[in-house]
Amino acid sequence: MKKISFLLSVFGLCLATSALADTTKNISPYPVGDRSELSERAVADRVKPVGDVCVEGQTCDVAAAAAAPAAAGGGGPAKTGEQVFSSVCTGCHSAGVMGAPKFGDKADWAPRIAKGMDTLHQHALQGFEGKMPPRGTCMSCSDAEVIAAVDYMVSKAK
Repeated sequence: MKKISFLLSVFGLCLATSALADTTKNISPYPVGDRSELSERAVADRVKPVGDVCVEGQTCDVAAAAAAPAAAGGGGPAKTGEQVFSSVCTGCHSAGVMGAPKFGDKADWAPRIAKGMDTLHQHALQGFEGKMPPRGTCMSCSDAEVIAAVDYMVSKAK
């Protein structure tokens, strides 16, 4: 009799555990047919890529191609040199961070201006000696906008 009682207790415990497990299965972000963690939809959601890579020279999807002009500064009207300076360059060039020529300081700018505007433009676009970061960190600025910012700073130092 004790064995039967023990077996009924174990069987009852198994049923209770099974019922609890079934209630947690109903909490799912998927529709009724896709409730299993191993369903095709659940697995696809877990392994889907988090982004796309678009390599220059290769065909890319339409969304990436549409975003490219905006990232290159073509997403709207071009910013003036003063606008680029005020939003990007002022952080370093107002305080002379890491030896950056201070805005409006003729003595700081004179040796740089003597190297020529092409050199200044190249340094602004490509970076210089690990001090001036490429594009002044403005990756959304077009070449023309970066060059306009350099021209603006030089015009205020002459």
